[in-house]
Amino acid sequence: AGTALGAGGTGVSAGRTRTASRAEPTDATVTEGPDAANRALERARGLSTPRLLRATRWDVTIALAVAGTVNLAILLLAAANLAGVEGTDSLEGAYAALRDGLGAVVATLFAIGLLASGLASTSVGAYAGAEIMNGLLRARIPLVVRRLVTLVPALLILAAGVDPTLALVLSQVVLSFGIPFALVPLVALTARAEVLGIHRNRRVTTIAGVLASVFLIALNVTLLWLVFSGG
Repeated sequence: AGTALGAGGTGVSAGRTRTASRAEPTDATVTEGPDAANRALERARGLSTPRLLRATRWDVTIALAVAGTVNLAILLLAAANLAGVEGTDSLEGAYAALRDGLGAVVATLFAIGLLASGLASTSVGAYAGAEIMNGLLRARIPLVVRRLVTLVPALLILAAGVDPTLALVLSQVVLSFGIPFALVPLVALTARAEVLGIHRNRRVTTIAGVLASVFLIALNVTLLWLVFSGG
């Protein structure tokens, strides 16, 4: 009986150990260091961190390649068909010019593409914000609330009769204020070994990130100056 009880106790302990190994890392685990937290996450997810990083790298590369190709195609289309056309400084004017020059089908595809890009950027922003809040603040926001917070203000602005082109420009101006607060901490934190451990960025990557951040921040400062100075 004692042997059976001991075996049973061992089985319970092993079961608890396996359950604990599948659990998410606690604050105590995180305080042991980033590498310990990474190992805990690997056990919880069943995937290694290098594999996740490779998958993310491919995902981001493919997404940027597709987005860059689409943007380049839009620029070439506009340069070839809208050069010198009056009234293309607004969304309605661009649609009318495309409809008159290339037909209603192309103009409709242009409008659908703009709508799809707006919805995609909204969903990505909401998802990224939710993940950051969950990871850093341990706060979860319901999906419906996230969608309402991101969509309702834009719909209210359009329903109020605000010029869509002006609203688009002003939204980019507002976003310009937030870019430094995202880029600078991103470059700084991903370069720190005490945060990412062995997965921190290499020096070359950090230098490239700093240069890109300075360039983007300079462009946004220029945009703000042009908007507020009327240039």
